[in-house]
Amino acid sequence: MKEAVGVRYRKSGKIYFFDPNNLELQLNENVIVETAIGKEFGTVVLTKRKIDETKLKDELKKVIKKADKQDIKHFEENIKKEKEALEFCKKKVKEHGLQMDLVEVRYLFDNSKLIFYFTSDNRVDFRDLVKDLAAVYRTRIELRQITIRDEVKRIGGLGHCGRELCCCTFLNDFDVVTIKMAKEQNLSLNAAKITGKCGRLMCCLKYEQNVYEDKMKNLPHVGAIVKTEEGEGVVESIEVLKELLKVKLKDEEGNNYYKKYNIQDVKIIKDTRKIQKEEENEEDIEELQKLEEMDKKDESTIEKDEI
Repeated sequence: MKEAVGVRYRKSGKIYFFDPNNLELQLNENVIVETAIGKEFGTVVLTKRKIDETKLKDELKKVIKKADKQDIKHFEENIKKEKEALEFCKKKVKEHGLQMDLVEVRYLFDNSKLIFYFTSDNRVDFRDLVKDLAAVYRTRIELRQITIRDEVKRIGGLGHCGRELCCCTFLNDFDVVTIKMAKEQNLSLNAAKITGKCGRLMCCLKYEQNVYEDKMKNLPHVGAIVKTEEGEGVVESIEVLKELLKVKLKDEEGNNYYKKYNIQDVKIIKDTRKIQKEEENEEDIEELQKLEEMDKKDESTIEKDEI
């Protein structure tokens, strides 16, 4: 086991682990760290903990020191320079007629590299643009293509639930999200309801999927026959997270009525899955399939931010 702290460079950035270097580091304390490409200014978001060395790809780099007032001032100056560089680069992109949208510019703390993040539907030949930028800023220039999900992560916003977007708060990595996940979570296959601010299938469908799969191991499917305290009935719907079953029963006169039961209060007699033919909007399904394919394309072709 190795002692480590979690550091984040920017508010919505990925968390990276570092050797605390015998420093007593507090939560939200600013630090200077050594990365594979240079020094970075970051914030401690996870205090000291033990992590399994066998799960680490490389040896942990060290926290160089706690950030002092001068370091913080330099970091703030870099932020101002980044805004200026963003405007300059946008001007040059227009001059070269490049089909790309600039999202963000970031200096490494030691100014050894200036990174320009952009989105584009296609690969972009930006060699001439890099020459223009290098001539002005006289440092290493990198243009990094990111996904539309990464762009929204940097911009921020609120989700359908009214809370800050998951990608801006705790979600560090993006995975491909599929329509199958929405179906298994009993969600309406309506594009407007299950797509996020980025226009792609909502990330929560993916990271909640494991919970649904784990819960469904102990739950019957819709159409299963179960025994309740009021007799046998058929499962009409399931509230997976609450582990509640809506069961259709018959009274003494043969009329149907419905009642909800906890899974612990019923006995599964026959788990026959009922194929539900829901009314699905063909245009919605086609749109969702396009979004799913775009996610897969991003996963295989877009360069990721791995410092």
